[in-house]
Amino acid sequence: MSPFSSLAIDAARVAAIGFLLPVLFAFNNSYAGRGTGGKGILSPCPSSPNCVSSRDPDPARRVDPILFTGDPVSVWSRLRKVIAEMKGARIAEEEMGYLHAEFRSALFGFVDDVEFRMDEAAGRIDVRSAARSGYFDFGVNRRRVEGIRSRFSREP
Repeated sequence: MSPFSSLAIDAARVAAIGFLLPVLFAFNNSYAGRGTGGKGILSPCPSSPNCVSSRDPDPARRVDPILFTGDPVSVWSRLRKVIAEMKGARIAEEEMGYLHAEFRSALFGFVDDVEFRMDEAAGRIDVRSAARSGYFDFGVNRRRVEGIRSRFSREP
């Protein structure tokens, strides 16, 4: 490979990055926003593809709720433990049956809001995870919710 082709490849990479980053983050208005509808009620996801929720009727944005049996206080404590052990997580707000956590990405420091609402009678914890900024999330919120569900099911 000649030195000129190496320079051309490097220039193409820089140009691609210089073009793609602004495009990816051009929609940096809080599209997904915070999801709390007040009093621990989860708001629906917006039309942007950076949010998933167990309450969303659209299969593209729907995730399964976290199902549980047993004492709700113990279940809630287990959920708190799972969240607290996750990298970049911070519990921002909590009351019995409702939890709002913020997850900060390591590389760029983007914040995603993840909310949980327990329905004791149904034995389920509804979840909503949304990017606070940007338009696309490249599946990060879906993978996070699946990871939380997996960790929750492994906890004693």
